[in-house]
Amino acid sequence: MTDQTPTPPKGPGKISGKGQERDVEDEFPDESTLPGSPVGRAQRRSRGLLGFFFIALALFTLKNFLPALLWGCVFAIASWPLYQRTEKKFGRTEWLPMLFTAGIALIFLIPLSLVGFKAAEEAQSALHWIDEVRHTGIPMPDWLNDLPFERAQVARWWQNNLVNPEHLNRLFHSFDAGHGMAVTRQVTTQVAKRATLFLFSILTLFFLLRDGADIIHRVLVVSNRTFGKRGEKLARQMISSVHGTVAGLVLVGLGEGLVMGVAYVLTDTPQPLLFAMLTGVAAMIPFLGLPTVVLAALLILIQGKMISAIVVVVLGAIVIFVADHFIRPALIGGSTQMPFLWVLLGILAGVETWGLLGLFLGPAIMAAVHLLWRIWSADSEQELLEEGG
Repeated sequence: MTDQTPTPPKGPGKISGKGQERDVEDEFPDESTLPGSPVGRAQRRSRGLLGFFFIALALFTLKNFLPALLWGCVFAIASWPLYQRTEKKFGRTEWLPMLFTAGIALIFLIPLSLVGFKAAEEAQSALHWIDEVRHTGIPMPDWLNDLPFERAQVARWWQNNLVNPEHLNRLFHSFDAGHGMAVTRQVTTQVAKRATLFLFSILTLFFLLRDGADIIHRVLVVSNRTFGKRGEKLARQMISSVHGTVAGLVLVGLGEGLVMGVAYVLTDTPQPLLFAMLTGVAAMIPFLGLPTVVLAALLILIQGKMISAIVVVVLGAIVIFVADHFIRPALIGGSTQMPFLWVLLGILAGVETWGLLGLFLGPAIMAAVHLLWRIWSADSEQELLEEGG
């Protein structure tokens, strides 16, 4: 028998031949590490294109959930300073991000539930009122006689179309019931879709708060590796704009709703709590709070209280003017050193392009563009260092 020595197994990354072993790296060296190597440049470009391809593919896959993810990021950025202070005080626990997430969810769910409950009550009352006036007609109110112009024409139209129940029934029948059902189905679908996106936003918020420190560290590493110090400067500028937007739009809008809510109560506006909430939400967008105030004033005017209606309109115009022209520019522009025109364009164009999410994305994008403009237009080395390095 021939004594055969067992051949040792080949390890990973090993090649053998004629009784000797060599590393694959020794046989095929990585030319991408060689300075100025054409193969290295080609490999880097290929890796960049491959990474871009998979990022684009992921964004395309998540396109229907991107708004929910972005809302979660906005919630996390807005609440992160308070979360950090709370974590330093009580220590890091698994319950803290859960409690913060539940609290932020309730901030939205409680007002929406109240508005939905009030809207359902009003819809039920409206249905009873419609059923009643179809048999009795709508009597002419006394305030029509106090109109400053077109009094006779308005009174004649009211008498011909609304006082007589038969004419009123023809007016109701002129509405397409099928179209109304289609609108109802569409509204129900949109409500279900928004509820699903809100759920994913809250879920995203929880994970961002729980792993926030690690995510921030990794983002800064990627930013410095890819863009240098200016990338971190841009990120901080955009985060500052989100904080300023929360203070300048959300908090100021809620403050406007609170002030006008007191006015609604004092002037006996129908459903003052509901109108206060609607005014606060609408006032988050510049110049959009006034139509809600005017609507409330019209309801007061229908009750025959002309002086109260004028007071509500004048007070609402003053509050909205001061908030939109002085308080908001100081809060949003002050945190990012942006002029008022940049802030206004970011808010309005952002809302038009992105919907409500544009309230935060628009100013953040404009803040980044404004910082880039200041860096590129710096006329001295010292100014360049101050702007972004």
